Amino acid sequence: MQEYEVKRGNTSDLEDRIKSGFTDIFGLNPESNGGHYSASYGSMKKIEVWAGEKNKTVFVDTVTDSEVLSLPDSEADKIILDTNKKFRQYLDLITCFTTKERVKRAKKAAEKDD
Repeated sequence: MQEYEVKRGNTSDLEDRIKSGFTDIFGLNPESNGGHYSASYGSMKKIEVWAGEKNKTVFVDTVTDSEVLSLPDSEADKIILDTNKKFRQYLDLITCFTTKERVKRAKKAAEKDD
């Protein structure tokens, strides 16, 4: 499970972005259970997403589909690359940070923990 910070000023509509992102990016309607949204896509057997305290963070839990990993490399690579691309787009949408900004913030947070 991973926790991502949501860009300041973008917390009020976080739950809407979580739901609409599943539809807009993955082309799926997520299952909803107590504020947790989940679905299956590509090499992710399960992706579950929910808002943290006061919508300042978002939690993302993923489970890899081992069946995809057992496919021939040429087939598996296409699925994995597509899944990773859409996953990054989804994180961009829900956190309002780019991948580069998320990495920078994660490094800064890791340094604080040391």
